[in-house]
Amino acid sequence: MTGASLQSSPRNSAAASTTARWAGCVSVIVPVYNEVAHVDELLQAIHASPVRKEIIIVDDGSTDGTREKLRAMPLANDVTVVFHEENCGKGAAIRTALQYARGEYVLIQDSDLEYDPQDYSALLRPLEQGQANVVYGVRPDRPERGLRFFLGAKLLTHLTNLLYGAGIHDEATCYKVFRRSLIVQIDLECRRFEFCPEVTAKLSRMGEKIAEVPVAYNPRSASEGKKIRHSDGWLAIWTLLRHRFTPRSSWIRSGHEAAPFAVSLSRISPE
Repeated sequence: MTGASLQSSPRNSAAASTTARWAGCVSVIVPVYNEVAHVDELLQAIHASPVRKEIIIVDDGSTDGTREKLRAMPLANDVTVVFHEENCGKGAAIRTALQYARGEYVLIQDSDLEYDPQDYSALLRPLEQGQANVVYGVRPDRPERGLRFFLGAKLLTHLTNLLYGAGIHDEATCYKVFRRSLIVQIDLECRRFEFCPEVTAKLSRMGEKIAEVPVAYNPRSASEGKKIRHSDGWLAIWTLLRHRFTPRSSWIRSGHEAAPFAVSLSRISPE
């Protein structure tokens, strides 16, 4: 064996350097739609969380000035901003953001300030300690959520446990964290809020045990801008039922897939 053959190629060295750069880092995915009043405060809260991270914002066709605000804001180097050309839904925004994620972990962050980014450390701990590949943040039972949202979330959780034996306490929580190497194996179909039941169903079908940690929760009402509707609840139920019986071979991804939604880029954060 020659001395030259013992040396790493520049391409391999660059790949190893990139892998090391993103080890232990979390890609915070933030779907945004018509949140012009909150986007500044949200970004400040995410930046203040004490974890290594990159932030990937997907503006999902906002019409209230959010797009313009994001284009004009001075953004830190760890922020990537992508704009959907039209409103496609939360699930679609997550699917687009996954194309840009580079961290070892992926965390979903809603844009409505109901959840506190100070919980990131607790959410990541089971992943960092090798206890799980998936972690959900469990919300406290707050009466301010409203009876409809409270009972709907309980129903979805019970149905998930009945169909999949998941043993979880909050299926509909926003705070879901994954090893990126796991989530990219799943071919997602969701466009709206059915992301939660779809990813839960498919991970359970793959045999993944979902770890849980308690998180803070400050519920927002429909009058304050909460966007989930009755129809999303029925779609979530159908999603759970449907994926219980779909062949795994139909949604296990074999390679990289381009995002199916039309986008325009504002900026991609540097390596």
